[in-house]
Amino acid sequence: MTPAGETPVRVGVFGLLGSGNLGNDGSLEAVLGYLRAEHPEAVVDALCGGPEAVTTRFGIPATRLHWYRGEYRTASRAGAVAAKGLGKLVDAFRTAAWVRRHDVVIVPGMGVLEATLPLRPWGFPYSLFLLCASGRLLRTRVALVSVGAAEIGNRPTRALVRWSARLAAYRSYRDAPARDAMRAMGVDTARDEVYPDLAFSLPTPEEWRIPRSELVGELGEAPSGSPGTVCVGVMDFHGGNDDRARAEEIHRRYLDGTIRFVRALVEEGRPVRLLTGDGVDAPVVAAILDAVHSPLVTAAEASSLADLMKETAAADTVVAIRYHNLICALKAGTPTLALCYAAKSDALMARMGLGEYCHPAREVDADRLLEQFRALEKRSAELRRTLAERNLAAARQLKDQFDELTAVLFPAAGHTRAHARTRQETP
Repeated sequence: MTPAGETPVRVGVFGLLGSGNLGNDGSLEAVLGYLRAEHPEAVVDALCGGPEAVTTRFGIPATRLHWYRGEYRTASRAGAVAAKGLGKLVDAFRTAAWVRRHDVVIVPGMGVLEATLPLRPWGFPYSLFLLCASGRLLRTRVALVSVGAAEIGNRPTRALVRWSARLAAYRSYRDAPARDAMRAMGVDTARDEVYPDLAFSLPTPEEWRIPRSELVGELGEAPSGSPGTVCVGVMDFHGGNDDRARAEEIHRRYLDGTIRFVRALVEEGRPVRLLTGDGVDAPVVAAILDAVHSPLVTAAEASSLADLMKETAAADTVVAIRYHNLICALKAGTPTLALCYAAKSDALMARMGLGEYCHPAREVDADRLLEQFRALEKRSAELRRTLAERNLAAARQLKDQFDELTAVLFPAAGHTRAHARTRQETP
């Protein structure tokens, strides 16, 4: 409760939230969990990509990130181009007005300082710059919490990302390569810390580990005693910002390799469960189902990271490409093989003790992937123990992260709690 006479802290959350990306929404869920547990007096709202979805799911007021509703559609006509241009100007005032209403703004996780997937500078990088610049001008603390980052070649995007980071009041990264990338781009990271991805703070109820015998039929399981389900996380992958010239070639190679891998598993009698992490992945699922005609291949309909964790917890093994699909599998304690398209995936797998089970997403070789998969399964019991240990360590580190956030963003609350602990510990 807020002490009498004190105004509740006004907290904003910002990002491409509620737009269909389960990882982004999972990061928001983690931060809201922290705020509700540690700062229940805080008044929270969002500036985001999908305000209706955020309000419906998380119960907080939300405002649309962009004035122009066609922001992420390609503008080919003069009217659309003019509307987009006007939208950039309007958004500068809208963002500043929104920031002004808050004491603190949190950007919860996400790869907001990277361009490992195709990205235009005047899209989200511009929006993030407006946020951080408004925060600095209006003296509202902006915190980039456990975010992803990578070196960026495109000059306008690089400049916007660098200045966004410089103008933020607080920065932490979800892996060491992210912090190194920002240092390489000219940001002083001496006081910046590295913590696990925020999704590692989400709950993993033990009841999700349903006995395989109870899953027969539901997940396409074979009869008891047969090899268990393999979850295959897929993605509408076309490479990154620097791969635009060969985007279709990369996509075709990734898709063909994945289809061959799934077909090989089915030929061995393995049930396969296809997972996505964003609505844009649906065509890849459809292509695999169309190419591999088998009742052993089914598609999950996950609407949250909790759904994904439930799916991966029920599987024997996971092979996945999307970053937060990997996190869900690793957090569920399931042996996992990663198709890596950026340094963040390699860093995540190394952190969790599975660094040798990475495969390049741009050069999928189904035969080699099968070899790695079989090697992974041979060490399944050992790797489950490793993951259990690493998950405990990640939870402790994120507790430290949230304690640090309280000290930096809510100094009055941190002081009050420290004083209370001192009084309790005094004989």
